[in-house]
Amino acid sequence: MELSNGARPRLAIVLTGGGARAAYQAGVLRAIADLVPKEAGNPFPIVCGTSAGAVNAVAIAADAANFRRAALRLQAVWKNFHAEQVYRTDLTGVLSNSGKWLLAAVTGGLRRQAVSLLDSTPLRELLAARVDFGSIGRCIEQGRLYALGITCSGYSSGQSVCFFQGAQGIEPWRRARRIGIAMPVGIEHLLASSALPFIFPAVRINREYFGDGSMRQIAPLSPALHLGADRVLVVSVGRQHSPERTPARAREKSPGYPTLAQIAGHALDSIFLDSLEVDLERLQRINRTLSMIPAEVLKRNGSRLRHVDFMVISPSEELDKIALRHADSLPRTIRALFRSVGAMQRGGATLLSYLLFERAFCRELIALGYKDAMARQDNLRGFLGYATQWYCELRNNAA
Repeated sequence: MELSNGARPRLAIVLTGGGARAAYQAGVLRAIADLVPKEAGNPFPIVCGTSAGAVNAVAIAADAANFRRAALRLQAVWKNFHAEQVYRTDLTGVLSNSGKWLLAAVTGGLRRQAVSLLDSTPLRELLAARVDFGSIGRCIEQGRLYALGITCSGYSSGQSVCFFQGAQGIEPWRRARRIGIAMPVGIEHLLASSALPFIFPAVRINREYFGDGSMRQIAPLSPALHLGADRVLVVSVGRQHSPERTPARAREKSPGYPTLAQIAGHALDSIFLDSLEVDLERLQRINRTLSMIPAEVLKRNGSRLRHVDFMVISPSEELDKIALRHADSLPRTIRALFRSVGAMQRGGATLLSYLLFERAFCRELIALGYKDAMARQDNLRGFLGYATQWYCELRNNAA
C-alpha cells in the first residue's frame, strides 16, 4: 500500500517491554530479516523501544546499515544469555541487594539511598561492550535511519518521556503526561528504560531519576507517530486479547492468598500489556472515524489526524508456562530468592518469565517468535511493502 502521493510509507517498529520476554522479539526480527530482500536495506526508518524492547531497538538502530546482520547479532546475544549478564547472581550480590531492599521497606528508604532487589551492574557492562552508540548518529546522517525513540518514566515528574535521536526537522512534543526530548541516546537511557520498578535501580538522566518506560506509558504508539510513522509494526511480548476473542469464563477458586510474586507479576502485566491494548483500540477507532470523513473535509479543517496502518505480532503461547519449564536453569542463589517470594510456583510464573535471562528459556522464545512471524509471512511481506510500486522500482533500479 502506498500513500496518497505515491511515496513510500514511513514504517516504524515498536518493541514493547518485558524483561527476558524480549527474547521473543529477537526471533521475530530474525524472521523479518529472512523475509526482507537483501537489496531493500533497513525496512524500519523509525525504531522505538521501551524497557527490554529499548535494548533490542538500539541494537537494530545502531546497525541500520545492515538489518540482517543486526538481527543475527541480536539473536546470538539472546541465544547465549545468562542471568549473570543482566544482574548479579553471586551470593554476596544477592544478599546485599535483597537485604537492603527489605531493610528499606521497613525503614522508609535508608535515607533515600538507591535500593533495588537486584544489582544490574552486569547489564551496564554488557551494553558498554556490545553497543556502538556512536553508530546511531552515523546511520541517521547516511539516511539509513530516520529516528530512534527510547521511552523512560520520570519518578519526579510522573511523565512518560521519549528521548529521541533523529533527522533534522523532528520537533519535540508535549502532551498530557508524555513528552518527547531530542538528545543523543546513550547507555543511561537504556538502563533507565529497562529499570523494572523495585527490581532494578532507577537511573539519573540530567536532573531527574527515571525507571522502566512502560510505567505511565498510556500511549505506547505515540512516540512512533510523533516521529513521523505512517505505518507501525508492533512486536509485543504478551498475548493480545480483544472482547471478540476473549471467552467469558467463571472465576476460579483461589487456592489461597496471592504470593508476593503473583502480585508483582500481575502488576508487571498491567504495566507492560494493558496500555498497549487500549492504545491499539484507540488507533483503530481513529482510523475507522477518518475513513468516514472525506479527505477534502479533513484538509479544509486543517486536521492533523491521519490514517495509520498497524500490525501486531505477539506470542501464540503463554510465556509464563514456558518459563516454568526452565525455572531450574537459574543460578541456585536466584532460585532460592525467587522461591522465597513464590516465583517458582505456577501462580508466580509471570514474574519468573520477566527475569529468566537464561539461554534455554530465551532460545524457546526466539523459536516461538520466529514461528509466529513466519506463520504470517504473506501478511507481513505485504505490510512491509515488498509488493508495492516503490519497491518494484527499487528492484528495477538496482538491476
